[in-house]
Amino acid sequence: MIIGITGGIASGKSTLSSLLKTHGFPVYDSDLEARRLQNEHPAIVSQTKALFGDDIYVDGQLNRPAVAALVFQNPELLRKLTDIVHPVVKADFLQWTKQFNPNQLIFIESAVLFEANFDGLVDKVILLTVSEEIRIQRVMERDGSTKEQVLARIKNQIPDTEKIPKSDLVILTDQGLPDDVLHLIISWQDRIIP
Repeated sequence: MIIGITGGIASGKSTLSSLLKTHGFPVYDSDLEARRLQNEHPAIVSQTKALFGDDIYVDGQLNRPAVAALVFQNPELLRKLTDIVHPVVKADFLQWTKQFNPNQLIFIESAVLFEANFDGLVDKVILLTVSEEIRIQRVMERDGSTKEQVLARIKNQIPDTEKIPKSDLVILTDQGLPDDVLHLIISWQDRIIP
């Protein structure tokens, strides 16, 4: 069974994924894998260079801050970039899942689970949600971003209010992950696995 972990920026996705990994659950980090593929996958590299110019790669590595500065101010550029990257990440994820027993509980962490239509690949969805004020504060502290930069990133994501009806478990993380979150997921797992 495949469980999607999603939520807006700074909602606690990576914290939950780390906790799950610590307890032996396999977790595919779509953001991490997308970064790897953006540097290694020939089709992504060539299409990204065609979109932004050859100098968007420095010493074989995508200049992510330069890309972010361009795409978060230009929704059309962001859409073009995601159209390049998401299909390759999807294929990579599906290949990754083949190593596991179909009855085994595995997870995919993706900030853009719904935006990238990855929700069609999962059996259930866990949504982590956080108030906008705390989200902004967390990102500013974590990344050194300005409030305006954070708001521009938030604007490019589907609001939690639209994700809640599509989710099977919603966890509020304003105070961090609940102490019993692992127990919550395990007991939830017991109820959903046929």
